[in-house]
Parts: sequence; structure tokens; C-alpha cells
Amino acid sequence: MIGAATNAARYIRARAQDVASIAWERKAPSDFVSDVDTGAEAQIHEILDERPASWPVSVPVHFLGEESSPEAALGPGLTFVVDPLDGTTNFLHGYPWYAVSIGALLDGELIAAVVLNAPTGELFTATLGGGAHRDGAPIAVSTIDEPARALLGTGLPFKYHEHIEPYVRTLPDIMRATAGVRRAGSASLDLCDVACGRFDAFWELSLAPWDVAAGMLIIREAGGLVTDLAGHPARVGNGPVVAGNPAMHQWLLDTLKEEL
Repeated sequence: MIGAATNAARYIRARAQDVASIAWERKAPSDFVSDVDTGAEAQIHEILDERPASWPVSVPVHFLGEESSPEAALGPGLTFVVDPLDGTTNFLHGYPWYAVSIGALLDGELIAAVVLNAPTGELFTATLGGGAHRDGAPIAVSTIDEPARALLGTGLPFKYHEHIEPYVRTLPDIMRATAGVRRAGSASLDLCDVACGRFDAFWELSLAPWDVAAGMLIIREAGGLVTDLAGHPARVGNGPVVAGNPAMHQWLLDTLKEEL
């Protein structure tokens, strides 16, 4: 998975040298795709398709990818959930904050995760029961438990406009109570920022499986929590996500419940 993400990031960086010449297509309002997304996903498939000799032939391998197979199901066996370029709009505008994200599930359970910040080369990894790491060093969520000292990350509802008004209702209480709110435009990196303590919590009202699969495991292995708005453990699927260190996760969850 690291090799696949590294190859894809190398390809993305090469294409970034002439980003002005890249043609965009619109998948949905404010949601874009380019041949860089599809090219990066092809780079990932090229490596992940090479089944290790030790892997049992009887175990099926599936792909759930944002560009090539967005409707695929999380079936039995090994499933790779792939976002080849998380932060496409950032990339297309030359804003250097986007990533390759790959999560692996075995029979529906997250077992491994890789998020590679393409512009910076910062690498986040996790394995089930093996902890979370940044560039090979162990990481943990922050210990901040006072909202007034907390920095939160979020994602604006750019695709699903029906979420705009509910989202805006949540902001005043959060902004008044915390040290600040940031919106960087790449959910996988936001989740990794929670895992390594840069953010104390994060929320977004609608995310897709490829946005969250890798980041969810990285946060959990770093000692954090990732749930839905009801407080149930978040699953790899479509929907809202609330994440954070245990104290700030609970505070954020309670605050959101008052307004949503």
C-alpha cells in the first residue's frame, strides 16, 4: 500500500508542474475530476493488483475507488478503498494540500491504512492493533480537554447544498468556544491531523468511504474516536463523521447535537 501511494504521489507531483494545462470535468456541483485522478488511481491498481505470493488464492480481492469503481460493495475478502487524489480542487488550483489515501478491509474490518501528503511527502500509516505512525514514528491524539485551547478541523458542505444551513447553525457555538476552526480541503489529511494532535477534533456532515477509510483507522490506532452524529462508531460508508481525542470528541458531539 505504501508503494502504491508513493507511485501515485510521484505521478501527481509530476503533473502538478503544468497544472494550468490540465482539463477538468465536473462530476457534480463544485466536485471536479481530471485525468490526474484517473491516472493516479491506475498507478495504485498497478501495484495492488499484484497479489503477494503468500496471499491465499481463495481470498477475493476487491477495489472501491472514487474514480474507477465508486459503486463497488464492501464484500468478503480483502477490499482496498482508494482515493487517488483527495483534494482535487486544491490540486487544480495549485493549493499544495492534497493526498493519496488507501484503506484496507478484511471481511469488512479495517486492518491497514496509508495516507500520503503528495506535496510534502509526509506519510501516515496504521495497522489494526499495531498503532499509528507518521514517517515511521508513533503518533497519538492530543491531550487537550479544554475547548478554549482546542483547534478544530472541518469540511464545508460543498457538494450537498441541503447541508449548508444545518452546518452554518453549528458554527457560532463552536467558534465562540474554541481557539479556532480550519478548513483545508482534504478530509483524509484532516483526519491524520487529528491523529497526530494538530487538530483536537474534526467534523463533516457528509463524507464518502474513500474520504474516511484510511483516516478512521489512523485516528483509532492513535487513541482517538471516530463516530457518527449519534455517537456510534463510524463505518466505512457515506455519512457524517465526528472525530477527536476522547475529551474533545465528546464535547464536539454534544455541541453538534444541540444544533442538528
